Amino acid sequence: MGGTQSLALPPGKGPHQVGCADVMVGHTRQGLFLRLFYPCLPRAGAERPLWIPRYEYCRGLADFTRRSRLWCAPLFSIAIGSCKVPVSWNGPFKPCSSGYPLIIFSHGLGAFRTLYSSVCSELASWGFTVAALEHRDHSASATYFCKAEAGREEWIPYQRVPQGQKEFYFRNKQDSVDLTKVAVMGHSFGGVTAVLALVKEPSFRCAVALDAWMFPLENALYPKVPKPVLFINTEKFQTPESIAKMKRLSSRNSQTKIITILGSVHQSQTDFTFLTGKLINRFLGLRGTLDPYKGLDITSRAALAFLQRHLNLEEEFDQWDNLLEGIGDSVVPEAPFCRSKL
Repeated sequence: MGGTQSLALPPGKGPHQVGCADVMVGHTRQGLFLRLFYPCLPRAGAERPLWIPRYEYCRGLADFTRRSRLWCAPLFSIAIGSCKVPVSWNGPFKPCSSGYPLIIFSHGLGAFRTLYSSVCSELASWGFTVAALEHRDHSASATYFCKAEAGREEWIPYQRVPQGQKEFYFRNKQDSVDLTKVAVMGHSFGGVTAVLALVKEPSFRCAVALDAWMFPLENALYPKVPKPVLFINTEKFQTPESIAKMKRLSSRNSQTKIITILGSVHQSQTDFTFLTGKLINRFLGLRGTLDPYKGLDITSRAALAFLQRHLNLEEEFDQWDNLLEGIGDSVVPEAPFCRSKL
């Protein structure tokens, strides 16, 4: 894919068309807010939702990247504010007699519910319902809830670690997930949240952690992670210390896998990798050398193979089992820079 390609999110490659809807439960910050991706019925002239739903999220991204709202928020809005997600907004749900498996997706620090639309819609196109949460614990770049009084919103900004507080203790108590569905997935801070969810909620049968930021996970919790985890790492983010923490889990469970996608950076597993032109990419370092479409293929196919194995699905996702062993183009087992040391 050369540099002439337009800046747009890719549609799902699976056999199902994808719909999405926003769901808000409750009129307090303790309620749930999520974007649901699901297989849907075809609908002529279907509306496509904006990728950045509100201008306030542009301000939140400016705050998270430590840039001035005065110029950075308008830059985000102009550059990517008109981008739409290639799914059917509120499209009719496609009936399924056996029911679709459910994945709970947890975003990373400074993100929000739409920033992983590519991987979420890709998984939905293969027959999953994916609930992309938007956290209200100040780890999102911005979020809000609607108060009981009609039309009144309360916005919750991103919160940095307060001066004088240790980052481990501050982040460790954020972003807990207590849901009872089938599988959990997340990126960065959301990746370690997915691992923690296996401890907190017995109903989760496995976790997929995209470039997990392992730092906030307490050492005492490692022996308590009871279920398999698939760690899909990028080449430029992880450290030997972080990989060592992942290997502590894989040494306890042979079904826990660690792979690294070569030519990728931390943001390669977000939608930014598809939407940043040369200016913003150079400014924020959001794209690696690997073609982003190829990176998405590796990520989604490895996840599908892993989910089939641990959710007992009767699909053909096992055709990608080699990826779970780090076998394939642009993928290696564990981490290339520290395999000989650990």
